[in-house]
Amino acid sequence: MTDAPDTTDAPDAPDTPDTQFDARLWRNGGWTARVVKNEDDDGWAVEMIKDGEAEPALVGPWTMGRDKKNPKPLDTSAFNTLVKTASEVLRRHEQQRHAQLHKRVTVESAEGEILVTLDIVPDEDDPYALLTAFDPFGERLAQARVAPGFKLAKENAAAWVEGGFGRPR
Repeated sequence: MTDAPDTTDAPDAPDTPDTQFDARLWRNGGWTARVVKNEDDDGWAVEMIKDGEAEPALVGPWTMGRDKKNPKPLDTSAFNTLVKTASEVLRRHEQQRHAQLHKRVTVESAEGEILVTLDIVPDEDDPYALLTAFDPFGERLAQARVAPGFKLAKENAAAWVEGGFGRPR
């Protein structure tokens, strides 16, 4: 098998500089699928790279062709499945990152339920976190800057609220 373009199964898309449909390289819709030699064994792998990113969002095994030596050519169905899978991986990473940077607990006070949030700002030079309290109507009651490693738990949130929103411990 050669690296000659295989456009027999390419989607009907306008020819633009960022569109390419070759047997081992497809570029379309902000994604690039590249079939590469698997460094771990004799097989092949496929990388999915989102435009503008340096690292692949997804790397997985790729099917051998009929000759059991060269990779199976990319096609529309495979490309679309790879885009969907890689997008899902990025979405999960974003959800995980959001969960790590944004925490929330609800505590009881004399005024009712108070929502306390912790939003970490991962600045390279000066990382910090903002501890914020909201009343039941969503109005901000107080905000304090804390260390990015501050552990938000019900107990320390309650202590902050009961202490009149002084310097958090």
